Amino acid sequence: MKKTTILTAGIILFSSLLGATTTFAADGGSYDSKGEITFKAGTDKTDPLDPSNPDPDKPVTPVDPVDPTGPKPGTNGPLSLDYASSFQFGEQSISTVDKTYYAALQTFSDGTADGPNYVQVTDTRGTQKGWELSVIQGAQFETATSDVLEGAKLSFANGKAVSNLQEGLNETESQAITPVATAAVTLVPGAKSVIMTAGDKQGVATWLYDLGKDATEAATAVSLKVPGKSVKLKDAYSTTLTWTLSDTPTAP
Repeated sequence: MKKTTILTAGIILFSSLLGATTTFAADGGSYDSKGEITFKAGTDKTDPLDPSNPDPDKPVTPVDPVDPTGPKPGTNGPLSLDYASSFQFGEQSISTVDKTYYAALQTFSDGTADGPNYVQVTDTRGTQKGWELSVIQGAQFETATSDVLEGAKLSFANGKAVSNLQEGLNETESQAITPVATAAVTLVPGAKSVIMTAGDKQGVATWLYDLGKDATEAATAVSLKVPGKSVKLKDAYSTTLTWTLSDTPTAP
């Protein structure tokens, strides 16, 4: 009798526990955790990219055709002027008729194919407030002894803004992020010429001002017109171009 009572009690107790587990299961609730990263403006230099394929992961080594010790390093970020081509018009015969000479293509010392002459800028400010790229031809072409090549005109053609950020975008999307590039301009010594202008939300990251979309178009994109009547000495003539990248926030 004693054994039966104990067994029965044990069965009743087990049933009660089983019922509690099934009906009154404990709820552990929920808990949120977070992830965070904070960016600051970049300060590093940006390496030159291939004007025909501006992939940030594949920097190139351009050759300066005028200065064998160049090219000079680009400026530091967050708004940086990374590279600007120098223009080599070669050795030409003295002529008494008007002539147009074309700059050689941009070459590279790392095996990259010759391509358009170009200027490269990078914006890592993190503000999306725009910028302006301009150039000034300091003086007329002249010799080391200051003999001037009177009437010579340096011109750019086929200019366009290029970035890998344009890949995969439709025309409307591309226009929204692309700086306005000056397609053609003739420089006036001592005067500023605006080359590219980025408005609000444009020109973020790295952009190139390509003078020609490919080697064929680039072959005639940088020209120097020299009047036949100008006096030409048997000497080298040169000029200096000063490129300036300015912080120009969009007006509110």
